[in-house]
Amino acid sequence: MSVANPAILKLTVRNHPGVMSHVCGLFARRAYNLEGIMVRPVRDNKQLSRMWLLVNEEERLQQLIRQTEKLVDVICVEPHAMEGSAFEATQEYFV
Repeated sequence: MSVANPAILKLTVRNHPGVMSHVCGLFARRAYNLEGIMVRPVRDNKQLSRMWLLVNEEERLQQLIRQTEKLVDVICVEPHAMEGSAFEATQEYFV
Protein backbone atom coordinates (compact mmCIF):
# COMPACT_ATOMS: atom_id res chain seq x y z
CA MET A 1 0.00 0.00 0.00
CA SER A 2 1.44 3.38 -0.92
CA VAL A 3 1.05 6.48 1.19
CA ALA A 4 -0.38 8.72 -1.55
CA ASN A 5 -2.45 10.98 0.71
CA PRO A 6 -1.17 10.37 4.21
CA ALA A 7 -2.68 12.00 7.25
CA ILE A 8 -1.32 12.34 10.76
CA LEU A 9 -3.34 12.02 13.93
CA LYS A 10 -1.89 13.55 17.09
CA LEU A 11 -3.10 11.86 20.27
CA THR A 12 -2.57 12.83 23.88
CA VAL A 13 -2.77 9.65 25.94
CA ARG A 14 -2.18 8.49 29.50
CA ASN A 15 1.40 7.28 29.82
CA HIS A 16 1.31 3.70 31.11
CA PRO A 17 1.98 0.20 29.76
CA GLY A 18 -0.60 -1.08 27.29
CA VAL A 19 -1.82 2.21 25.83
CA MET A 20 -0.09 1.70 22.48
CA SER A 21 -1.48 -1.83 22.36
CA HIS A 22 -5.02 -0.53 22.90
CA VAL A 23 -4.67 2.09 20.17
CA CYS A 24 -3.08 -0.34 17.71
CA GLY A 25 -5.72 -2.95 18.59
CA LEU A 26 -8.49 -0.53 17.64
CA PHE A 27 -6.86 0.06 14.28
CA ALA A 28 -6.37 -3.67 13.70
CA ARG A 29 -9.99 -4.50 14.60
CA ARG A 30 -11.23 -1.86 12.15
CA ALA A 31 -8.80 -2.98 9.41
CA TYR A 32 -7.03 0.39 9.30
CA ASN A 33 -3.34 0.26 8.45
CA LEU A 34 -0.91 2.33 10.49
CA GLU A 35 1.92 3.50 8.24
CA GLY A 36 3.92 4.92 11.15
CA ILE A 37 3.81 5.40 14.91
CA MET A 38 5.82 7.79 17.05
CA VAL A 39 5.39 8.17 20.82
CA ARG A 40 7.12 10.42 23.34
CA PRO A 41 6.30 11.43 26.94
CA VAL A 42 5.03 14.98 27.33
CA ARG A 43 7.93 17.07 28.60
CA ASP A 44 6.13 18.86 31.45
CA ASN A 45 3.82 16.01 32.46
CA LYS A 46 5.35 12.52 32.53
CA GLN A 47 1.89 11.03 33.18
CA LEU A 48 0.95 11.87 29.57
CA SER A 49 2.43 10.90 26.23
CA ARG A 50 1.99 12.29 22.75
CA MET A 51 1.37 9.74 20.02
CA TRP A 52 1.50 10.54 16.32
CA LEU A 53 -0.08 8.07 13.91
CA LEU A 54 0.60 8.17 10.18
CA VAL A 55 -2.41 6.77 8.34
CA ASN A 56 -3.41 6.40 4.72
CA GLU A 57 -7.13 6.71 5.47
CA GLU A 58 -7.86 10.30 4.46
CA GLU A 59 -11.42 9.50 3.35
CA ARG A 60 -12.17 7.89 6.75
CA LEU A 61 -10.20 10.31 8.90
CA GLN A 62 -13.17 11.71 10.83
CA GLN A 63 -14.39 8.19 11.58
CA LEU A 64 -10.89 7.26 12.82
CA ILE A 65 -10.86 10.30 15.10
CA ARG A 66 -14.29 9.52 16.57
CA GLN A 67 -13.40 5.87 17.24
CA THR A 68 -10.00 6.71 18.74
CA GLU A 69 -11.52 9.34 21.04
CA LYS A 70 -13.67 6.61 22.63
CA LEU A 71 -10.64 4.76 24.04
CA VAL A 72 -10.38 5.22 27.82
CA ASP A 73 -6.70 6.25 27.86
CA VAL A 74 -6.99 8.70 24.96
CA ILE A 75 -7.45 12.26 26.19
CA CYS A 76 -7.36 14.16 22.91
CA VAL A 77 -7.20 13.37 19.18
CA GLU A 78 -6.60 15.93 16.45
CA PRO A 79 -5.35 16.03 12.87
CA HIS A 80 -1.72 17.13 12.51
CA ALA A 81 0.00 18.65 9.47
CA MET A 82 2.38 16.46 7.48
CA GLU A 83 4.51 19.46 6.55
CA GLY A 84 7.31 19.88 9.04
CA SER A 85 6.44 16.67 10.89
CA ALA A 86 8.91 14.07 12.11
CA PHE A 87 7.41 11.66 9.55
CA GLU A 88 8.31 14.05 6.75
CA ALA A 89 11.80 14.54 8.17
CA THR A 90 12.50 10.79 8.31
CA GLN A 91 10.83 9.86 5.03
CA GLU A 92 14.15 9.62 3.15
CA TYR A 93 15.27 6.76 5.42
CA PHE A 94 12.41 4.52 4.30
CA VAL A 95 12.63 4.81 0.53
